[in-house]
Amino acid sequence: MRILFSALLAAALAVPALAQAPKPLTPGAILAAAPAADWQAVDPNDLLVLEFGPARRVVIQLAATFAPVHVANIRALARARYYDGLMIERVQDDYVTQLGDPSGKRPLPSGVVQPAPAEYERALEGLRLDVLPYRDTYAGLVGFSAGWPVASSGDRAWMTHCYGMVGVGRDLNPDTGTGAELYAVIGHAPRALDRNIALVGRVLEGMEFLAALPRGPGEQGFYEDPRMRVPIVRARIAADMPAATRPEFELLKTASPSYQAWWKLKANRQDDFFLRPAGAVDICNALPPLRKGRH
Repeated sequence: MRILFSALLAAALAVPALAQAPKPLTPGAILAAAPAADWQAVDPNDLLVLEFGPARRVVIQLAATFAPVHVANIRALARARYYDGLMIERVQDDYVTQLGDPSGKRPLPSGVVQPAPAEYERALEGLRLDVLPYRDTYAGLVGFSAGWPVASSGDRAWMTHCYGMVGVGRDLNPDTGTGAELYAVIGHAPRALDRNIALVGRVLEGMEFLAALPRGPGEQGFYEDPRMRVPIVRARIAADMPAATRPEFELLKTASPSYQAWWKLKANRQDDFFLRPAGAVDICNALPPLRKGRH
């Protein structure tokens, strides 16, 4: 019996172990494997850095391709120190966090275009659009151009109001704003605002701060008590900051193989968490991933 058991054990050990089934691929795994060539450094001239105090910094990438006059105004305002001392004065739940001059009396510096043109849309011609092949509620086509979320219809194109996108506050139509007031989307994408307000960029850092602020008790989320307002300590264009202190970011190129694989997997998740893949992805859930620093 002992001899028979030994023979059976030896035979069992001689059988190759069953191969472990490969784990389903995840979007995170695609990003981890993305080569350096699939990432694009963000130009420091396109970064607006807002500091609200220790460990409270917001970095906004500016989109001059879609709002050149408003972006030029924002750069001029930052370099004239106009934003220093302005306040976050409005936080409306599931909508926006907005900064500006509560008194409405601070004069604009010279060189700021006022009124700015209505940079709500632009010609589709001249844009490379990496299209997402899914139906959109608000437009004929949606996709990405140089990393920006874009919708289009006919020969026109415009950026879309996704979470983290930054727009220019304005008064009632036909006012177009100057860039002196800015808001960031902190709720469900308010796409009805598309083509009605100038979008000028996207928050790359600091959304956890902007989205966690107390909601304003006043109409449209305004802070009625001045003590609730959050002041901007300083605002700078990253290119004007010392190299050792300026923020650096890289975005995944939307034309890259890694991004193409990433969004397709986002639309068709088959990893251990998902029971049923969606079979589609909304443009606001496919914003190109970013990473800090240069790699």
